[in-house]
Amino acid sequence: MSTALVTPGTSRPTVARRRRGPSLASIRTYAGLAVIVVWGLAPVYWMVVTAFRDSDYTFDTTPWPTHVTLDNFANVFSTDAGNHFARALVNSTIIGAVTTAIGLIVGVGTAYALARLQFRGKHAVLGIILAASMFPGVAVLTPLFQLFTSMGWFGTYQALIIPNISFVLPLTIYTLTAFFKELPWELEEAARIDGASRRQAFRMVLLPLAAPGLFTTAILAFIASWNEYLISSQLSNDITQPATVAIAQFAGSKPHEEPFTSVMAAGTVVTIPLVIIVLLLQRRIVSGLTAGGVK
Repeated sequence: MSTALVTPGTSRPTVARRRRGPSLASIRTYAGLAVIVVWGLAPVYWMVVTAFRDSDYTFDTTPWPTHVTLDNFANVFSTDAGNHFARALVNSTIIGAVTTAIGLIVGVGTAYALARLQFRGKHAVLGIILAASMFPGVAVLTPLFQLFTSMGWFGTYQALIIPNISFVLPLTIYTLTAFFKELPWELEEAARIDGASRRQAFRMVLLPLAAPGLFTTAILAFIASWNEYLISSQLSNDITQPATVAIAQFAGSKPHEEPFTSVMAAGTVVTIPLVIIVLLLQRRIVSGLTAGGVK
């Protein structure tokens, strides 16, 4: 039953509109989001399903878990099969953490200078940094191998961390530079007027505001270092190899067998730390959005 309303200045009653259902635009939006979610999560879902599947049924196309077993995960961490995956996970954590820390320390100062200070050749410096981020890693693989071998660094952590820093640093600088440009510089000027030095104003005012950008950049830098394979496959040894290299060298539980299920189990284990890091830092990002100098 509709309700008649009289609009002031008119003699005709108007009928209150009933609530309509979802519009065509919102339906298209949700449909597009559903396609993107399925497209992104389907490979991960199949990896997890295969990780829990018995190796005798590796090529079973059943879309849900069948012949469930934990033997694949046991084989991943079994040193009897020649797999040193636990040590590789520790190596990946060390390399990723050190790379991210150094990348942020250097990147924050560089990004602040590029965003705040005015000096000759600033745009040229930013262009060089962007060009370095597009430089292919395979082009520097042979020179790095010869350099680190002659220095006695082959198979060491520094031989894996330094190249990762050179790849992560351009991404860090470019991302933080764009973020620092959007910060309200009036707050820094107000802190300077109140007697704070430039370093104190940066540390006490701008860094709290930049927390979302810092944590987002840290996530991207750590993931890039965690997933690096090309350099590590050539410059690491059995002691320092990261998880990506260890997975490529997996041996199956049976001779002359490609360990697809074990590789999927290792991929599942490698993905878990990334998911945990994103979930933990997501809270810090949200808190950084609601905190800072304005508050």
